[in-house]
Amino acid sequence: MDMNEIKEIFFQECEEQLAELESGLLKLNDGDRDPETVNAVFRAVHSIKGGAGAFGLDDLVAFAHVFETTLDCVRSNKLEPNQDVLKVMLKSADVLADLTNAARDGGSVDETRSRGLVKELEALAHGEMPSAAAAAEAPAPKPAAKPAPAPVAAAPVPTDDSGFQPIPFSFGDFGDEEETGSDLPAYEIVFKPRSDLYSKGNDATLLLRDLSRLGEMSIYCNTDALVGIDEIDPEAAYFFWNVTLRTDKGEDAIRTVFEFAEWDCDLTITPVEDAKAAEASNDELPMVPVPFDLSVLDEGAEAPAETAKSDAAAAVAAAETASNVTQMAAAASRVEKKESAAAASAAAAAAAQNNAAAASAGQTIRVDLDRVDRLINLVGELVINQAMLSQSVIENDATGTSAVNMGLEELQQLTREIQDSVMAIRAQPVKPVFQRMSRIVREIADMTGKSIRLITEGENTEVDKTVIDKLAEPLTHMIRNAVDHGVESPEKRTALGKNPEGTVRLTAKHRSGRILIELADDGAGINREKVKQKAIANELIPADANLSDEEIDNLIFLPGFSTADKISDISGRGVGMDVVKRSIQALGGRINITSKPGHGSVFTMSLPLTLAVLDGMVVTVAGQTLVVPLTAIVETLQPEAAAIHSFGASHRLISIRNSFCPLVDVGRILNFRATQANPVEGVALLVESEGGGQRALMVDAIQGQRQVVIKSLEANYTHVPGIAAATILGDGRVALILDVDAVVGASRGQALKQEISLAAAG
Repeated sequence: MDMNEIKEIFFQECEEQLAELESGLLKLNDGDRDPETVNAVFRAVHSIKGGAGAFGLDDLVAFAHVFETTLDCVRSNKLEPNQDVLKVMLKSADVLADLTNAARDGGSVDETRSRGLVKELEALAHGEMPSAAAAAEAPAPKPAAKPAPAPVAAAPVPTDDSGFQPIPFSFGDFGDEEETGSDLPAYEIVFKPRSDLYSKGNDATLLLRDLSRLGEMSIYCNTDALVGIDEIDPEAAYFFWNVTLRTDKGEDAIRTVFEFAEWDCDLTITPVEDAKAAEASNDELPMVPVPFDLSVLDEGAEAPAETAKSDAAAAVAAAETASNVTQMAAAASRVEKKESAAAASAAAAAAAQNNAAAASAGQTIRVDLDRVDRLINLVGELVINQAMLSQSVIENDATGTSAVNMGLEELQQLTREIQDSVMAIRAQPVKPVFQRMSRIVREIADMTGKSIRLITEGENTEVDKTVIDKLAEPLTHMIRNAVDHGVESPEKRTALGKNPEGTVRLTAKHRSGRILIELADDGAGINREKVKQKAIANELIPADANLSDEEIDNLIFLPGFSTADKISDISGRGVGMDVVKRSIQALGGRINITSKPGHGSVFTMSLPLTLAVLDGMVVTVAGQTLVVPLTAIVETLQPEAAAIHSFGASHRLISIRNSFCPLVDVGRILNFRATQANPVEGVALLVESEGGGQRALMVDAIQGQRQVVIKSLEANYTHVPGIAAATILGDGRVALILDVDAVVGASRGQALKQEISLAAAG
């Protein structure tokens, strides 16, 4: 694995950490004060900072460090996470995401905004409430000068023939920890990294530096495991450290330092009642001469070229004398062989326990999406070929009892299980898309001077990743529309007796094999008179058009339509809601509007769970073969003459269990025939549309139920109103998949014709 691949994995993990960060901050914003929520937020920023440091992403590290410091104040209860504080932190999370994206894609970040937030975060860390305006105008902060590390004690230290000398490393002068006294609790820490710790991008030096910030610390490097230069494995870990730490932070704080490396090291923490005894025990440890430059621990240190050359020379010298070091380490290790064996046994037992815990946790693997797509395409072809094979056997085996037929039934079941498993691989929760909307709400609210609260529900509802990837754009336009046009200003809401803070609710749920996404606001609703007059002024409808409320509401989806009085950065060009409708239709979905003046609007999107395979009922209409999605069918029935009733000039109703349901001739709606067919000679499919009403779709005959692979008409031909997609049947014929909602809408009036005109306009 090369460095670019490792870096890509880091950025993928950053996306997860950023999602965790925003989720935790939103919980805190909603009043959650669970310490684990605060810790999760802190860990997210800490992880991003640590990984960014390994790749030299200085801007990201610098901002994350300031952010982390402020979060640490919240974690230690020095800072109350009220609404003002969380507002700054949510903006900081946005900037952290921008910095991450810039580091990955090579873009730029608004430096004025980032500098302003740095000032605000620093002020919060010092217990002050900053002024955003003043902070934004402040000049870029200069890096604080780091204090020079304390010189190593000048006491004479014996050296060996190689000229190296043992150094008891002291981290007490690094970081901003407070002075601690010898009366503080002491801990003996044995930190033994494994090779996995380094392969995952962690750095033992950075962990020890973070540990030093907890208090006063002395540390010794143990080289008992060091081997000869000819036996060294470049990816192995040979050094471990014995640490004595005096701190009042407690053992939990110590373990927090190692929480991201605990599975990749052996860690032993032993409280010591007598700090002096702990120090004395460390003095008795075998000491091995190891060349080590403490300046590498200084984050701000920049070694000149001469220093780099001398370091290289020192590395060569160290390699030449490695065998001498090995001999000394072996001699020293024999002094405490028995104690080391006992410690190793305890460490092995702890490692086994940690490995067992890790094994019990859920395991994940990162797979390139193209590979999953290829697998899904192959499964689709498998379904088609299985259907073709079954069709051939059925045609040649009248009894249906042959061994081949029975084997094909088992093949069909296995194919279905494979298809379900592959679909589950691509199924992902909509949470990442919903979390992205939180930032958009904040930004548009700030631009419009409104106070908006976003409430999300059903974030764990799963849907195909292809659908998720294409949801972001329409949701973005709808959110902007709701905040800009839907929700009133705080002053107007107060005058109307409403809460000055508006609410936008984003909900996802499963229903009838589809996913429903609702976007609701408690704003003013759609001003239908204004919408109609604007459409007439733009010559989108004739002046004498007699439209229902539903038809007026749908005018906002027309290309070029906008009710904004002037063009702004948010709206006014009339392309937002048009994009929404086209995007939803491209996904095989539909969108409905429900609006109540003065109380708000609800936009409901109905989308398929997957764009690959569906269960359908194969029917015949006027000599054409169609597939009706099985999830839309409530029941099938054979109409009787006594149950058919005429209504008006061209409408008919069918009586079903003492209730009446409109009868829709599918062949007539789709222009497959010029006259209506006799219902008694066909079959009625009782379906439920997304509008909530039921209709009886009249078809000529039912061929059977089968699983079909969805093929996009728009990608291979063009958009056909009333038709959602196409498929290939077992006999090789192409069948059209019916858009039930479009057909039901057409039965109510001119909805299908309107879609045709919209498609032509596009």
